[in-house]
Amino acid sequence: MNQSSRFRGLLASLSWLGALAVTAISLPARSIEVVQIKFPFDLGTYTVKVSELANSKALLNGTSDLAEVDRATDGKLGQLLAKAFFTPLPLSKATFQGGGGTAIVDQVIAGLAALGQLQGLTSMQSQQEFKAAIKRATEAGPVTLSSILQQLPGQSASFDLDKMLANMQRNVGLMRVANQLAASLPPATIDPQLQKPGPLPIASRRIELVAAHRQAPVEIEVIAPTRNPNGKLVVISHGLWDSPHSFWGWAEYLASYGYTVTLPVHQGSDKGQQAAMLDGSAPPPSPAELRLRPQDVKAILDAVADGRLAGFQGIDTKNVVAIGHSWGGVTVGQLAGIRANGDLLRLRCPNRNDPDESISWVLQCSFVNATADFNMSDTRVKAIVVVSPPIGLIADPRIGQDGLHARILLISGTRDFVVPPDPEAIGPFGMAPDDGHHLVLAKGGDHFNLRAPKGEKSVAVLSPVILAWVNGAFAAGSSVAPGPNASDLLPANGWGSPTMVLVDVPREKAKR
Repeated sequence: MNQSSRFRGLLASLSWLGALAVTAISLPARSIEVVQIKFPFDLGTYTVKVSELANSKALLNGTSDLAEVDRATDGKLGQLLAKAFFTPLPLSKATFQGGGGTAIVDQVIAGLAALGQLQGLTSMQSQQEFKAAIKRATEAGPVTLSSILQQLPGQSASFDLDKMLANMQRNVGLMRVANQLAASLPPATIDPQLQKPGPLPIASRRIELVAAHRQAPVEIEVIAPTRNPNGKLVVISHGLWDSPHSFWGWAEYLASYGYTVTLPVHQGSDKGQQAAMLDGSAPPPSPAELRLRPQDVKAILDAVADGRLAGFQGIDTKNVVAIGHSWGGVTVGQLAGIRANGDLLRLRCPNRNDPDESISWVLQCSFVNATADFNMSDTRVKAIVVVSPPIGLIADPRIGQDGLHARILLISGTRDFVVPPDPEAIGPFGMAPDDGHHLVLAKGGDHFNLRAPKGEKSVAVLSPVILAWVNGAFAAGSSVAPGPNASDLLPANGWGSPTMVLVDVPREKAKR
């Protein structure tokens, strides 16, 4: 194969990237200026200035080695390289809110390290500088590989384009069906009345519950109306290295419509545990948390039912709705009766080339020897909302056929590369029986921007659809249980968001 043919092959291999917008940001005083790119097909290594990757015209008119090659391909190589370096990464300001993003940033750093190396930085500096650069990039605009490089001090960077393209292609592939569905299905309509809180005044308080399964008391944030509560209880479970404050907006919104909302701190996997782990005073979260987290919720329900917690008079604990984000989604799924499949974990976790592998497998595969602790069903939980839950690998693919007693609203973002929507949401939903469950996709949603951090003044993206599901679950009474003829809990209209398109996915569209 001659060099011209090889470059044509390279152009073909890059063509899947598609069109995207390029956003320029200012360079810091000591940013990397030169990138070395190793090409596939034994085409060698070429240098290019970061400034020449701003767009295809800049490279075509540039003076670097790669500019000469670009001119030989009539600018086509530059167009495709610009797309590679300016493909938006699913990172945003929300990544750094609530504490849950640190593990994800570490994974991004590891991924970039696998693509090449930086000259002029020690390994310790690299970690610190990478995190700072990524955070600056999120503040400047859409995050791309180029925008990170432009915020990163150092001498030069080198990348293996073959590895870069393979990783990017796999990540895009894990979101392809979700993006197609979000583009083709009608968006949920918007009710202006639901874009503001309900009529009831609310208040928050923090309480502690001594529980036998924890060494320290379980801390609980409680948000409830100060008058006319409806007697209904909702529990919200946070994700790994996160806290109740990341979901404050959902709780306040629900409370303003009459619900009493509790948000436990899962002390073995919360933001405080992360800080202790990083300073060396605590180990990483134990697989035992798979059992302890749902026990936190069970302990709350028991204590309210027994009258051991003040301020919960008149609250019904026999019919409860639970909401969870990320690992919190796994927690409430366990309470709903979802079962684990240890055989699937043992089969797929060792395969580093599995096409469905994502960052979420780091968590799911850590449970390979703890699946006996997964069954924590609690029939008091009648319906759940799970947002971005890593369940595609750990949950039994026969979900709902045995033991599931609660109705599920599953929500996933089309740009969530942490818990990708195709294998972690669309796949499980498509395999589940048609028992009245729902899948909602958020167009442009990532793993963090669907949350509702404390202090945000506007109604969070998911608050109306969560309220609609919670209202439907409690209104259904005894017919809330999943089944072939289950009544629909989610109304057809009104729960959409003006800031992000939400679509309701029919089950037949989710079958893979």
